[in-house]
Amino acid sequence: MLKSKTFVKKTRSGGVMKVVREHYLRDDIWCGSEVCTECKQESTVLQKDACMESSLCSYPHYLVPDTNVVLHQVVKSDIKFLQTIEYDTFIEREPGESANDRNDRAIRVAVKWYSQHLKTFESDTDGLKVVLLTNDQGNKQKAQDNGLLVYKCEEYVKSLIANPELVDRLALSSDDKNEITSSKVLFPEHLPLSRIQTGIKSSSFLQGTFRASRDNYLEATVFVQGEGEDSTEVLIQGLQNLNRAVHQDVVAVQLLPRSEWVAPSSVVLQDEGTAKDDEDAEEEEGKVTAVEAARKPTGKVVGIIKRNWRPFCGMLNVSQIKESTRHLFTPADRRIPRIRIETRQASTLSGQRIMVAIDGWPKDSRYPNGHFVRSLGGAGEKDTEEEVLLLEHDVPHQAFSQAVLSFLPKMPWAITPEDMMKREDLRPLTVCSVDPPGCTDIDDALHCRELENGNLEVGVHIADVSHFIRPGNALDKEAANRGTTVYLCGKRIDMVPELLSSNLCSLRSNVDRLAFSCIWEINHKAEILKTRFTKSVINSKASLTYAEAQMRIDDTNKNDDITKSLRGLNKLAKILKRQRIEKGALTLSSLEVRFHMDSETHDPIDLQTKELMETNSMVEEFMLLANISVAQKIYDEFSECALLRKHPAPPPSNYDILIKAAKSKVKIHTDSAKALADSLDAAKVDGFPYFNTLLRILATRCMMQAVYFCSGMDSDFHHYGLASPIYTHFTSPIRRYADIIVHRLLAVAIGADTTYPDLMDKHKQSALCNNLNYRHKMSQYAQRASVAFHTQLFFKSRGILNEEGFVLFVRKNAIIVLIPKFGLEGTVFFDSKDKVSPNIVFEEEGPTLSVEQHKFHIFDKVKVTISLDDSNIQHQKIRMALIEPVIPGVSVPAPDTERPAKKQKLDH
Repeated sequence: MLKSKTFVKKTRSGGVMKVVREHYLRDDIWCGSEVCTECKQESTVLQKDACMESSLCSYPHYLVPDTNVVLHQVVKSDIKFLQTIEYDTFIEREPGESANDRNDRAIRVAVKWYSQHLKTFESDTDGLKVVLLTNDQGNKQKAQDNGLLVYKCEEYVKSLIANPELVDRLALSSDDKNEITSSKVLFPEHLPLSRIQTGIKSSSFLQGTFRASRDNYLEATVFVQGEGEDSTEVLIQGLQNLNRAVHQDVVAVQLLPRSEWVAPSSVVLQDEGTAKDDEDAEEEEGKVTAVEAARKPTGKVVGIIKRNWRPFCGMLNVSQIKESTRHLFTPADRRIPRIRIETRQASTLSGQRIMVAIDGWPKDSRYPNGHFVRSLGGAGEKDTEEEVLLLEHDVPHQAFSQAVLSFLPKMPWAITPEDMMKREDLRPLTVCSVDPPGCTDIDDALHCRELENGNLEVGVHIADVSHFIRPGNALDKEAANRGTTVYLCGKRIDMVPELLSSNLCSLRSNVDRLAFSCIWEINHKAEILKTRFTKSVINSKASLTYAEAQMRIDDTNKNDDITKSLRGLNKLAKILKRQRIEKGALTLSSLEVRFHMDSETHDPIDLQTKELMETNSMVEEFMLLANISVAQKIYDEFSECALLRKHPAPPPSNYDILIKAAKSKVKIHTDSAKALADSLDAAKVDGFPYFNTLLRILATRCMMQAVYFCSGMDSDFHHYGLASPIYTHFTSPIRRYADIIVHRLLAVAIGADTTYPDLMDKHKQSALCNNLNYRHKMSQYAQRASVAFHTQLFFKSRGILNEEGFVLFVRKNAIIVLIPKFGLEGTVFFDSKDKVSPNIVFEEEGPTLSVEQHKFHIFDKVKVTISLDDSNIQHQKIRMALIEPVIPGVSVPAPDTERPAKKQKLDH
């Protein structure tokens, strides 16, 4: 049924416009209750015997929460969420009635209708009733006046006999928040949004994203996005200036006068130890010590534009006060402040990893207030820590839903004659794949053969994932949201279901597989003469590891087709790499580690840095070449909506630390990528072979993040690290969603597939790129965290080791040391809470750190002890202490013996 309301409205130009508002009211909506025999129900969702043991409601009952309860609370029972407007429950907004009051009245009308509707079946219901939950006193009073059963959310939850723990999950109401704060105002009032908007328009305030420091809880930066490359960072120091902003909040900041600008602190300062009272906040203001370095624009947070709170993982600091229900929660992420919660389960939750949500942060509370959400398991347990790691890095890791799985091909699957008609049959070619050991998601395979004209034909064959994942279905949406496969130590979180990732899309040997092929005709100088792209069918002749491929190339007795193909590829790859480097491509360094796991316990029993072979470089060169060739093709065809990847040149200031570190030994030029590459190639020091690797590791830290972007939304396409004018990702569609989009663009470009609206929409492509960049960054962080956790497990059973290392950075109170043998970084602190600190002088210009009579420089060789400090179970860390150089009162003696590692089986 249609209800309409007509009124006239005056336009800006002075004319009169007729406006008709229509409401479509349905009379065919069923109630969803099992007891009902009147409604024509498609399915029932509300049980007949809806029993929750409650001291308030001893009868079966359905709950109807009002809007605010749904928004702010977690409740559990047979709940009815009101969505579509039913004919019998429609109400008009009355004159002078606010939208909120009208909504409350509509909910009361719906509850009344439900109550009366179910009364019709009273003989079958065993006293079934409908209960309204509200936290609004006015709404509650009106409901009681209407004869409805109504309770406040908190009083109902407290009445649940079988679920007393649910009380902990209640978000705090305004009354509760006021109860647990002090009377002393600790923070400035946040400005209202209207004042903030006016201030931003007049440029007296800046809007940006708040980024808390991991190393210093009294410091943060606010990233203010400008036009193009014109972005700025505002430094915030001190509790009052931070003013209750939490990491990733969107905030308004006011710049302080230039005379009050300061430099970032080089002090590592953690908010640790016993919980402080609110009144101690002022004392903490003075603990930030700025060093004599470049002052930066400095400001204070004046208001919050958007909170980006999420449930946080961490652990409970149980209160020392007996019987107390108020405790502090310490998040795993050091950038998040501690949170005050109320729970009656403290003894149970102690020692567990839990999740807590923030409810608010009053101006008279040192910490935000929040509530318990759920327990994740015992701290330190492998499965628990892995779950924390995935949650904290926002990695989607739930099992694929039935809706997603329904779009997978039905098994047994085979390539059909129709598929063959649209593709080139490349099965006779000697194609092989080269990957790390244990790889099951094989994206790429290669071939090289000599042509009759004396040139070479080289093919890069990539899994045709876009054949299986069609635009816009549930499988496609899930892959787009996940963005990337995440590789943890001993575990993989797939972007697409395993049937595709490890089977139908994986280019395994001796099975026919669908591929998207990029084929070049190349001469022996590695000059490309022709390029073509085709959908194909291949049959890989071998799935090799890097080591196996290397052994074939090196074994002079082998001369089969696969080996000849590999030798041809390797020869061309060396020339391609030399050409790239001559153009200014960078060869940087980062230490990657490989764990050998015990086959039964899956604990790490050996830790080594990964060795790279020629074959690693061989595969990389052809993947780069394919990506560049495809980038050019899709941009030529779709200049406005090509999905590309760029690597911005770092601002000159990023190189300061590299130039300073090298200056006593070599000169580093950073005017261009080529100048930097040439400087790094020439940087050698006699008797110090590791010096060049250290420089390259440091140079890597100076780089910007490479990002995906849409060609129609940007003008700078250049890839700095590869010295390429254009680049994209085409070669890994099993594990990167960007490559699936690139496959679709390329398929449309060569007439192998049809297009669809979102593919040609530059704004949607740009939004997709933002998500892909976020997921890619989080994936990298999650991988690092997994390596860190497994490194801790490795050192847990090894007592104290002593190893040689190099100083990578100097800080005001510490040196950061790199241990090449383990690819491990750790901090040696020189100030201690437990003993008298030595005489320390930090010089920013060096940078150097003098400890007593010894001066530390970057790249100095040191010897340290390495052990696991598990005194704080949540933030276990690798501890390092100085052995050499020997500084009296600072250095520790080398341990006499090292605890031998147990002999265990290696899982190869």
